[in-house]
Amino acid sequence: MKATNTLPETLRQARKARRLSQLELALRVGVSQRHMSFVESGRAQPSRALLLAWLQALEAPLTVRNAAMLQAGFAPAFSSAPLGDPALEQADAAMAHLLHAHDPMPALLLDAGWNVLRMNRGATWLALTLMPWAASLPPGSPMNMLDLLAHPDGFAARILNLHEVGPPLLAHVRAEAAAHPPLAPRAEALAAAWRERLGTAAAPRGWSPPVAPVLTTRFATPHGELAFFSMFTTFGTPQDITLASLRVEHMFAADAATHAILQAGAVAGTSADA
Repeated sequence: MKATNTLPETLRQARKARRLSQLELALRVGVSQRHMSFVESGRAQPSRALLLAWLQALEAPLTVRNAAMLQAGFAPAFSSAPLGDPALEQADAAMAHLLHAHDPMPALLLDAGWNVLRMNRGATWLALTLMPWAASLPPGSPMNMLDLLAHPDGFAARILNLHEVGPPLLAHVRAEAAAHPPLAPRAEALAAAWRERLGTAAAPRGWSPPVAPVLTTRFATPHGELAFFSMFTTFGTPQDITLASLRVEHMFAADAATHAILQAGAVAGTSADA
């Protein structure tokens, strides 16, 4: 979902993204369907309080809410402080704690565009293990997880069960791209790369849902096969656009062998943050 050029278009698109009728939304917001129809057609202008309640009922992304406020002639409702801003100091400290506490298991901080903002020691070790060529990149080089998954010598090249984990991951990325359109080109580039690698298995009809309760990704490495499953941490009810876009991916060892390799000190000496 994205903000359009006019308030009526933005509100209609946001409602349709939630698959709600005007009547259903009107009941949630507490206004008449007639008034809602007038606002969506541009025949009436909502108050600031009504517009905020409207967007809250739709669970619209904070970027869309700010755009709608501006389209209606109001000041933005949510801040967008850059990471590292003093206003985000407590949140920044919480994210750093999550990354460091998860060592030696890999953990990384991603934004809505799947850009890798930070990695802990375990994630840095795993990235260099899977992609040794990354060690020659200049310090601070931008990294995008979708680009690395699509790269011919990136993460996917080392995934042993890409036929199993690829299709559901691609479906997830495309769903995110529907809500965050700037992601769409990378999502399609990933789809094209995996079609070339997997052929018909990359398509939904060539994929059968796994029976395990969580997806496990298995990598071929010089240390032997490493297997991980992931969990994500996000901020509850974020009131800043930057915080709303962030998530920490925690990778957990899926078997004893993987756990032993990382616990044995394979990541010792790797820098704490990327």
